[in-house]
Amino acid sequence: MPLSLTFLERFETISKIQAASRLADGTLSSSDAQHQATNLEQTIHDNSDNLQDYQSRIDAVIRDLSLKSSTHERPAESSEESLVLPLGGINIGRYTNAVHHNDGLFSEVYKAVAQSGCGIIPKTHGYEKHPCLVALKVTNPSATEPPHDSVREVRLLERARHQSVVELVESFQQAGGHLVLVFPFMPYTLDDKLKRGKLQLKDQKVILSQLMQGLEYIHSCGIIHRDIKPSNILLRSPSGPAYISDFGIAWSADDPSSEPAKEKIMDVGTTSYRPPELMFGNHWYDASLDMWAAGCVVAQVVSLGPQTLFDSGDLGSDLALIKSIFSTLGTPDTGSWPEAKTLPDWGKMAFVQYPSKDWKDVLPGASADAVNLVQKMVMYESGDRMKADQWRIQSFFGEEPSF
Repeated sequence: MPLSLTFLERFETISKIQAASRLADGTLSSSDAQHQATNLEQTIHDNSDNLQDYQSRIDAVIRDLSLKSSTHERPAESSEESLVLPLGGINIGRYTNAVHHNDGLFSEVYKAVAQSGCGIIPKTHGYEKHPCLVALKVTNPSATEPPHDSVREVRLLERARHQSVVELVESFQQAGGHLVLVFPFMPYTLDDKLKRGKLQLKDQKVILSQLMQGLEYIHSCGIIHRDIKPSNILLRSPSGPAYISDFGIAWSADDPSSEPAKEKIMDVGTTSYRPPELMFGNHWYDASLDMWAAGCVVAQVVSLGPQTLFDSGDLGSDLALIKSIFSTLGTPDTGSWPEAKTLPDWGKMAFVQYPSKDWKDVLPGASADAVNLVQKMVMYESGDRMKADQWRIQSFFGEEPSF
């Protein structure tokens, strides 16, 4: 009789074996460890008589690997990442030779080596002092404009500590009124991966399940991210794990710097990932805003790759985005979108009446379960969108993967 295990349960088991394997063998790369863990789990799965037998075998494997790890020195954080950076960088706090990595709207990001560790290695193994790469996000709070707020970002990240949220290692003040946020350096983003081609089904589920776990947690903390998009989903390796990042415009009712709940700033999100209620004056929106954006991300992961689900045009205009949404989902009315009756800017313009497109044409090559997942998230009526804590019961994540 086949074992009754969900994809998520098997994935979590593989992740545990992978982590134990890398601790046991410092020469093992993340991808090799994942490959070995996947094959080992599959062998155990195929040869176990029942769930108890399966779990017993898994526990024995992890126990043996843990014993081996105690006799090995701590491996490098990642064999794919070089701890040797080009000379000519600058000093930022205790971090020397910090090399410029990229720029944000109100920040600069540098890459540096932390000789005293990243804070992400389990201290039970005594490895917290091992050098690793960090990302230094240098901000100037006095020069930012709402909704951007790096001081609030620090507070929210302290509250949002979770395995699927990028970890804030530390923060400190720098001369000139700068605030520096330190994170483990992640060499990839989901945006990078999408540009390299369509993801395998297993990678789709791994990355999206971790995105959903992160959203579930931050929403349970009362935090709305407000800028979910592929470039804000960091990857430790091309196949994961994935982490939600950039809480620079995140909102929480409990934070003193956030706007009142009924007077939220509407200029949030990134062009193609903004939900329709923002374009029609909804300033009392909630976490469903993140779910629309996440649905747009899911569409890219399961089908579209680097192409966005909706197109805001070269200038990123609201009108272009509205046309794209309406021509894809069909032009709504107050019957199909009851919430529209409460929106201040609804009804001020007449729109072309577009029919809805067939989702098979919108998401070519996507499975029926993948299409169903996107449909539940990309809905006009914000109150009807899937909640983050409902992701586990979606059929897409329950499909039996082919390992």
